[in-house]
Amino acid sequence: MLNKEKQECLSKLIDSSCISSDELVECLDMGIEMLFFIEEDTFDRKDVQNVVFAIRRVINALRK
Repeated sequence: MLNKEKQECLSKLIDSSCISSDELVECLDMGIEMLFFIEEDTFDRKDVQNVVFAIRRVINALRK
């Protein structure tokens, strides 16, 4: 769960961008889907899993 400071930082990031939070969620979801098509041996599997986990946490925070 994000603390208040991190939530405010995320809100400022969204407010200053050209897209809405819903559009950002859609974009991040698409990014996760794209990661499924990375060719083998391009990145370490654990690194890719960490990226997916981080993106999911941001998506979940935005959906709340």
